[in-house]
Amino acid sequence: MKIYGFFFLLLIPLLHFSQPNTEVFLFDLNSTNGKLELSNIKNISNNEGYDNQPSFLNDNTILFASTRNGQTDILEYTISNGNKKWLCNTEGGQYSPLKIPNQNAVSAIRLDTDGKQLLYRYDIETEISKPLMDTLVVGYHTWFDKNTIVSSVLEGDIMSVYVSNLETHKNRKMDENVGRSLHKIPKSNLVSYISKKNAIWTINALNPLSGKIKFIANTLPETEDMVWLNATTILMGKGNKIYKFNIKTDTDWVELVSLQDYNINNITRLAISHDRKELTIVGEIINE
Repeated sequence: MKIYGFFFLLLIPLLHFSQPNTEVFLFDLNSTNGKLELSNIKNISNNEGYDNQPSFLNDNTILFASTRNGQTDILEYTISNGNKKWLCNTEGGQYSPLKIPNQNAVSAIRLDTDGKQLLYRYDIETEISKPLMDTLVVGYHTWFDKNTIVSSVLEGDIMSVYVSNLETHKNRKMDENVGRSLHKIPKSNLVSYISKKNAIWTINALNPLSGKIKFIANTLPETEDMVWLNATTILMGKGNKIYKFNIKTDTDWVELVSLQDYNINNITRLAISHDRKELTIVGEIINE
């Protein structure tokens, strides 16, 4: 049995180390009565090297970071026909692509060949790019609204969570020693993030407007990648299994589905379509 080596990507500046040979898988998703059914699996990256950080541009289009010619760039995958298209062509590598609200544009972390790392805006049609913020070393981010970004920012050997207003150019530090998983909580004015301050990591909710923070739940042990299935249910992957936690009814994580039959292990990133009908999972293929 050959198992590809895997290391969690914690911070973008550490990318001079070997990157894991991860793949991005797409599943049809059916969630009813607390049960999760995954079907129609597709390996949409199917590429030697690092493929990671998927997000949905829309319900028919997925963006993710993919390796080409030794560099990591943004790849667009169309679900309906399987077509792929590169979205940018720069000397620097691109990571963590996200749709910018109300714009035909994508935000992504760019790591230039000189080591400079900034969050950029990429126009989808023209491919013209420009920095969104030039003072913070952003590792991961999410959009709260069209003018507000919540990000995990590299500070020394940890990351801190910041709220940045693109109109006023003000950055507010909200918490420190945080993880990479940042998500707008459905049907709320809150953003979730992972706190690593204590031995048991926690999922916290941040109100970017008021600055208030509240505890939601403990993570799975030493696990930081998650997605909101809906306004009350969180999904996390660990090993080859997907777990769920309903913040209203559950007291512990509940195993929902195993990906053992698909030979997928070391699950990390998850992303869900806006219509909640598709789920992407990043993991490794175990070849027997």
